[in-house]
Amino acid sequence: MRQSVAPGKAAAVVVWRRWVLPILLLIVFGACAAALVKLAFFPDSSQAVVAPEAAVTDPIVSVERASVVNELTLSGTIARDEPVVLRGDVNGAVTEVHVRDGATVQAGQKLFTVKQEDPRRNVDIVAPEAGEISEIALVKGQMTAVGEQIATLKPARYHVLATVEPVQLYRLVGAPSEATVTITGGPAPFSCTGVRVEVSDEGTASVRCTVPSDQTVFAGLPAQLDLALGQVDDALVIPVTAVQGGSGSGVVWVDAGDGGEPEERPVTLGVNDGTMVEVTEGLAEGDSIRQFVPGFAAPVEEVCYEIEPGVEQCDSGMSW
Repeated sequence: MRQSVAPGKAAAVVVWRRWVLPILLLIVFGACAAALVKLAFFPDSSQAVVAPEAAVTDPIVSVERASVVNELTLSGTIARDEPVVLRGDVNGAVTEVHVRDGATVQAGQKLFTVKQEDPRRNVDIVAPEAGEISEIALVKGQMTAVGEQIATLKPARYHVLATVEPVQLYRLVGAPSEATVTITGGPAPFSCTGVRVEVSDEGTASVRCTVPSDQTVFAGLPAQLDLALGQVDDALVIPVTAVQGGSGSGVVWVDAGDGGEPEERPVTLGVNDGTMVEVTEGLAEGDSIRQFVPGFAAPVEEVCYEIEPGVEQCDSGMSW
């Protein structure tokens, strides 16, 4: 039997379902959204700030005794010496030209013969050393004078030229006059002489030395240049990272041992191998110093891990 609903009650149900319930749901969801926005963007300022429990400390090292060997290995190239301009040393007429452009000559070989008028005689102009003649400026019958350019000689001499990082120049102060040259696939290592440091106007630094004449070499060959710059045994040594300065003198920071500020102390330095440096004055064995100059970054060891089979990722950084 179907039960009838009063018209007034049915209208109330319709109003409740169409208007009141949706409005209530809208209010509830709006309140929830407002609460989430407050939590996300307007946190309670009274919340406690969590402070890190670990503190960053400066590494400390002790002054110890050890040996320091200052050796510098540079990559260089065999190169031929620069051409030399030949100038006449006699006044007169050229009676004979004995060579042609591009000729290879030996030391003392005739290049030109000149007829001198006072005193009257024939004078031979010879090659001062072995090499290749080019840019010949005289012909038979031409007059020549003292100091006039007569030809160019490319000598049969070679040298080793190695580039140097500017930061290494201080290590080369007082460098020896000899170095050892090694050529891959070439002769046994040999000594080159006349070691000198050259710095161009652009700031490019290089080390150059002369290849002995009895060594067979070719221009363009890569070569290794080894310089023995000094050695000390049983010396007081510290890491170069602990020193502000480095050439002859510097400053280190001695640990107070009580948690206080370190003492800034000047030191006198000796042999430096790029990693450790000798201290001749200013510190005693057993002194504790900061391993790194304040304000400079300390290297952190690289950490590698596998992110997927056969793929490795390495992370590194700097610790202050």
